[in-house]
Amino acid sequence: MFDVDIELRVKDAQKERKLAAKVLENINEGVIITDAQGCILSVNPAFEIVTGYRADEVYGQNPKILQSGIHSSEFYKEMWSQVCSSGNWQGEIWNRKKNGEVYPEWININSVKDESGNITHFIAVFSDITDRKHTEEKLRLLAHYDTLTGVANRYSLNKRLGSLIDTASKYNQQLAVLFLDLDRFKHINDTLGHNYGDLLLKEVSLRLKSLIKNKDMIARLGGDEFVIVLSNIKHPKEAIHLAESIIQALKGSFILKQHEVFVSTSIGISLFPLDGDAIEILLRNADKAMYKAKSTGKNHYELYHTDMHQDESKQMLMEIQLRKALERKEFHLTYQPIVDASTGMISGMEALLRWNNDELGNVLPERFIPLAEETGLIIPISEWVISQACVDVKNIHLNGYANMQVSINISALHFNQESFVKSVEAILFTTNVNPRAVEFELTESMIMPNAIETIHKLVKLKKLGLKLSVDDFGTGYSSLSYLNRFPLDTLKIDKSFISKIGRYQDDTSIEEAIITIAHRLHLKVIAEGVESKKQLNFLKREKCDLIQGYYITRPIPLEELIDFLGIWDKELIN
Repeated sequence: MFDVDIELRVKDAQKERKLAAKVLENINEGVIITDAQGCILSVNPAFEIVTGYRADEVYGQNPKILQSGIHSSEFYKEMWSQVCSSGNWQGEIWNRKKNGEVYPEWININSVKDESGNITHFIAVFSDITDRKHTEEKLRLLAHYDTLTGVANRYSLNKRLGSLIDTASKYNQQLAVLFLDLDRFKHINDTLGHNYGDLLLKEVSLRLKSLIKNKDMIARLGGDEFVIVLSNIKHPKEAIHLAESIIQALKGSFILKQHEVFVSTSIGISLFPLDGDAIEILLRNADKAMYKAKSTGKNHYELYHTDMHQDESKQMLMEIQLRKALERKEFHLTYQPIVDASTGMISGMEALLRWNNDELGNVLPERFIPLAEETGLIIPISEWVISQACVDVKNIHLNGYANMQVSINISALHFNQESFVKSVEAILFTTNVNPRAVEFELTESMIMPNAIETIHKLVKLKKLGLKLSVDDFGTGYSSLSYLNRFPLDTLKIDKSFISKIGRYQDDTSIEEAIITIAHRLHLKVIAEGVESKKQLNFLKREKCDLIQGYYITRPIPLEELIDFLGIWDKELIN
């Protein structure tokens, strides 16, 4: 009986060794096993594929043969010190393949000890992260630069301008902000199409780049708006001289393929510290001066001056009316359907806030929402939106569409309130809505600055049963490491990227990268602003999960949406 037990144990041990060998043979990560002195005893097939070395070439060698020469000796000393003391080290490291190519890898090194606690072996598991590095670089460029023109984007402008203001303040210097808007750009877009509009913006940016110095910067805010910052100027005449040069440079014709077009520009100038000492103030005042230039004939510049406050009186009227809007029940929600790209079924809807006032008429969200944020009125308005959207999605369910969910844009100011989660919990209780039918949309710029604090808040929202989405992805400054830690369900690609699909064959790498990253993070992807069959076909080909935009329908009131659900033909997206 004793001999039989021993025989069974031997057979079990053999099976386990065979299984372990099979696992090593089939895993995608490279594996190195060394003895306690660091001599390589075994490697797996993935090691050979990644490094280019055959197994028989490295047996008995030290893993030092893979070193790239990039890291210092101190780096390796600290690494092995940690492995020996704690039993583990993991991190990013650069190694060299047999052909001399240097590549980044993520490696996890563990020590193996015997019953006496002595180290007998080291096991390293690693993977080539070159593709991930390339994707991160694409996203870095996406975060800091305008993808169409290659100049800085709004985020980079704010960061750089803030730094220049600090320097100017410290050393008692002046700087100038020039706000540019192209005249007749909309006419060219409407007449020749967006392809030509984009070509024009590229050509304009090239001419602007040729006029500024290395110490200065140029940024595109969006559309046909550009900002130029001149640092350490001695006299306002320097800004005036540049404005005149820009106007002159843009006077010449632009040849866009077979078309010759002409544009001009209106420029507003604000000065630090004369016209403001903060980013927002300088940009706002330069913007006011630009509109003054545009309203008085275009194709010239205006310096900001304090008389430009007439618009502020209109803004004050809007604020007065906005403060009464909730009480007067002037707000209403419209809904834009969200369609499953694979089935063609409508699976959700985005709630969009609208305001109709007796004196002001239909006020565009881009006009009143920033004012609501500035005044703090956005908090009660946001609470009303969440509550009304919950009530409306319940009505949708009662009309026979039990699987519909509603997406709600969350205000940054509201989200950052300490009471935010409690207020949401109260709304869910009052409306008695199924939390799984509600998704909150949060922007990158909202969740990234205080990522750790945000994670705690998002976890609480998930515990309530809510779904979470990152809105306008690609326009902020995402950190992949944090994005992976957020308890998210969906990632929404900003419509500014979707609008480019179908216009430039080589301009889809960013969209492809975003979809790939989202799926690797097990997130669903929704594309907003889909307006054409070409865009739809591209997104379906790239396995985008959900689509939203005018190709489906414009935003519509709840009553129209219910009717729309009844007549929707899912074959329209096939």
